[in-house]
Amino acid sequence: MQGRALAPDGTSLAYQVEGDGLPLVLLAGQANSHRWWDEVRYDFRATHRTITVDYRGTGDSGKPDKPYSTPGFAEDVIAVLDELGIETADVYGTSMGGRIAQWLAINHPERVRKLVLGCTTPGGANAIERDDEVRRLLVQPDAHALAKVVLELMYSPEWLADHDGPRNVLGDRRMPAYAMRRHRIASSEHDAWDELPRVRAETLILHGDDDRLTPVRNADLLAERIPNARLHVFPGARHAYFHEARATASKLVTAFLNE
Repeated sequence: MQGRALAPDGTSLAYQVEGDGLPLVLLAGQANSHRWWDEVRYDFRATHRTITVDYRGTGDSGKPDKPYSTPGFAEDVIAVLDELGIETADVYGTSMGGRIAQWLAINHPERVRKLVLGCTTPGGANAIERDDEVRRLLVQPDAHALAKVVLELMYSPEWLADHDGPRNVLGDRRMPAYAMRRHRIASSEHDAWDELPRVRAETLILHGDDDRLTPVRNADLLAERIPNARLHVFPGARHAYFHEARATASKLVTAFLNE
């Protein structure tokens, strides 16, 4: 099922719902639409109804040219849940989606039953930043070269050698340049450090130990800041651990949500 909700500022938000069972909100990475979750969402169909959102600036959602923020994206998700009449949901956010998920749990604790944070960071001055080499690689002027860089940051060489896909984590090609810039700023300005101890939802933190895009030390920081959080690290996995270690990761998430 596909539908639309209106954000507090009137922006049209496209959402997608599949399956039956407990509601599970899946939040994608920066500058990506719901396509980020195309393969993985089916791993939860036995127990959950999955809900994805095209962030403002992506997919079929509105693309206003004004500042975006991770708390603002969280309010957009609440608008979708309200439209669907869902009072409480499980939330699984990866990368920038994990930043947004933090604000959902902080600002709307009554709406989040269980929380899964993948390959993400608390943000702010205490976060562990990617190294200078990665920063240089990410400013490639050539689009083809940049896509290759992102792909290699997402997956290990072994994975890429054995898999032709998926390629749904390389960004939404339909995004206007201004929206891509606003996504990048929103993600980089995220800072939930001081508020993370307020998270009440049971929390599972997942990360690949070879993640250079978001260094794995950030997972340790999140586990230290969020009360009673659990942490699992996938050896050899990079940023897209949810694909590379899918068999294990999806089982861990399902088991955690169904406890």
